[in-house]
Amino acid sequence: MRRIFLVGLAVCAVAGAGSTAAAAPYARDLSMKGLVFHLSSPNDGSENRLRIVVDGLERPGEPIERQIDGTIVDATVADLDANGFPEIYVFTQSAGSGSYGGVVGYASNRNKSVTDISLPELSTKDAKGYQGHDAFAVSGRALVRRFPIYRDADANAGPTGGERRISYRLRAGEATWRLEPTKSIEIKPRKRRG
Repeated sequence: MRRIFLVGLAVCAVAGAGSTAAAAPYARDLSMKGLVFHLSSPNDGSENRLRIVVDGLERPGEPIERQIDGTIVDATVADLDANGFPEIYVFTQSAGSGSYGGVVGYASNRNKSVTDISLPELSTKDAKGYQGHDAFAVSGRALVRRFPIYRDADANAGPTGGERRISYRLRAGEATWRLEPTKSIEIKPRKRRG
């Protein structure tokens, strides 16, 4: 894995997107505000099992286990809603030429338990020109998703429409937490010098 750094925003990318080489097993411990998240995944195929054990909860529960599409490329802890309790965000990337990105997230409920965080589908406007190759990162109090914009005649390896960046804020729902899009911007492609 290599890291690409944008101004004020660290974004993960996988070298050779769309390659068929298996990633290394993923194991990482992340801690914040009294909780420790132990993450692990075999990362050995197009579908994997993610396991999260959370230490420090008032009501310890069973480990969280779920199927993920692709492999884990990174993870981070944050407090996007600034309520004093952490969330864990696990960034995934699917196999194949689209390299679709995803987020698995859990929010602490006052360090008593953790609850799923949902990420909505792209709106019709934001999905225009979308063909995967997403990257996610936490920047300040937002989760930022970026991906190249494809024009109708573009090949999978050659998007020419620039880049879209969508910022999400964490909101409490009735029975779960959700990431709500708050801002979407397009960065126009650079003009080539002739």
